[in-house]
Amino acid sequence: VQLQASGGGLVQAGGSLRLSCAASGLIFSSYNMAWFRSAPGEERVIVAAITKSGNTMYYADSVKGRFTIDRDNAKNTLSLQMNSLKSEDTAVYYCVANPNRDDGDPNIYWGQGTLVTVSS
Repeated sequence: VQLQASGGGLVQAGGSLRLSCAASGLIFSSYNMAWFRSAPGEERVIVAAITKSGNTMYYADSVKGRFTIDRDNAKNTLSLQMNSLKSEDTAVYYCVANPNRDDGDPNIYWGQGTLVTVSS
């Protein structure tokens, strides 16, 4: 399984970035997906999640109203649109495939991460 995240970079506060994650080696449409982030010196925390069908999303309170998660099951891609970025959004962002217990896969798959730096 490979989860290749891209789209990170340096942006000024108030700006926008769109992260993408290209998935391979799994039946993408069978996995609930999520974005996590890890700020310097902090543990990884969930940012947003989306169900297999894309019908239901979850957002951490800190990003609600600013970030949008979506997916394209035909293209095996997960995205995170980040608007109104703040300095506290600076972190490494990870694409994650959650366990697929319906199909007997208990593993959590992590991508390699992409760095987002927001300058104030």
